[in-house]
Amino acid sequence: MQGSANLNVMIKAARKAGRSLVKDFREVENLQVSSKGPGDFVSKADREAERIIKEELMGARPTYGWLGEETGETAGQDPTRRWIVDPLDGTTNYLHGLPHWAISIALEHKGEIVAGVIFDAAKDEMFVAEKGSGAWMNDQRLRVSGRRQMIESIFATGVPFAGNGPLPATLQDLARLMPVCAGVRRWGAAALDLAYVAAGRYDGYWERNINAWDIAAGIILVREAGGFVSGIREDQDPVESGSIIVGNEALFESFRKVIRGA
Repeated sequence: MQGSANLNVMIKAARKAGRSLVKDFREVENLQVSSKGPGDFVSKADREAERIIKEELMGARPTYGWLGEETGETAGQDPTRRWIVDPLDGTTNYLHGLPHWAISIALEHKGEIVAGVIFDAAKDEMFVAEKGSGAWMNDQRLRVSGRRQMIESIFATGVPFAGNGPLPATLQDLARLMPVCAGVRRWGAAALDLAYVAAGRYDGYWERNINAWDIAAGIILVREAGGFVSGIREDQDPVESGSIIVGNEALFESFRKVIRGA
């Protein structure tokens, strides 16, 4: 696709950070798995990726605001525009040598996500979307799946670990959903869960207590691929609340009713 100047800056930043992360990923695979060695190494890789992205994005658009996982939030001279960045979504996968992680970059304008890039550097899959221009993966137009029956569909989510997050609510969700669908996947990278819904690989995704930088780019990917996005409750904004549910048009209401326990 022919993207805007902003989208091209985002793609360039994602590719540059991706090269750095892939190089370090090869080293992680060779490290002894201990809480100290590889953990420290991955933290450095994560911070370096964010440094690269911030340098590229803020160098090109110095007046924009910034929200990054590692460096937090900085107000911009232009209060209407903000970069939202996760330099390494799927850190635990990365730490364990699992090639399922991504860079996520979104551009917000007046409270709306208007462009998004999710780069799966390990597989060289670049997912991009811009408001009004559709969603794409490596120059291939994306559409959400066309499945119409819950029992034929697979969904993705995140399951809270180590005492973090709303585990009881998620277990209740699974108890309601599993009997009426073809399966649930938990791959540990929310950005890719959303990209996969946009690509029709998953039929839907939901999660609670998720960070803005994990889902911002994926939201516009799903919408531009023809999918629906909302909070789990109708009054929730996904970016602000961290509560999100997405799916294709045919399944969305049925899926949402199951998750809400309606």
